[in-house]
Amino acid sequence: MSNIVIISGSPAVVSRSSAISKLVKDVLVTNGNKVEEIAVRNLPAEDLLYANFNSPAIQQAKTLVEQADGVIIVSPVYKASYPGVLKAFLDLIPEKGLANKVVLPIATAGTIAHLLALEYAFKPLFSVLGTRDVTDGVYIVDSQVAYTEHELTFVDTEVEQRLGDAITQLQVRLQQKEAQASR
Repeated sequence: MSNIVIISGSPAVVSRSSAISKLVKDVLVTNGNKVEEIAVRNLPAEDLLYANFNSPAIQQAKTLVEQADGVIIVSPVYKASYPGVLKAFLDLIPEKGLANKVVLPIATAGTIAHLLALEYAFKPLFSVLGTRDVTDGVYIVDSQVAYTEHELTFVDTEVEQRLGDAITQLQVRLQQKEAQASR
């Protein structure tokens, strides 16, 4: 059983990112993983903006990341990058804070035009945070899914397959790391 944290970077309460996070969590829990969630929009705004490392809420969120074997970041893409609220939280993660973790990025956007955000915005950030194991990211265009606060429906079965494959890839890598560690 792996310990996984999902970081939802959407500033909105009801969003594609939140619906995707819930679906991914349900799949991972069904497969026997322990999954925690961090919705950055729920962290105290003042603590994020002023980089209050001593904030109990920030410390609790950082501890979840620290204890995780795998990290999934689900985020909308605005203006070719992730939202500032997500960046503010990730700035509070220590340099190399994602070392020895498997990371799965999932991005949503209104158009295919921002597809390279996974490569040019997310991956450099993950590198600075120390991860060397980033799975193939999943980019989801808004028109490929429909959602409500609690439910996600795939309009495009191809993206559903890519998301399923990415979740499987994450779990396989986590199992491989666990097997190597037990040797």
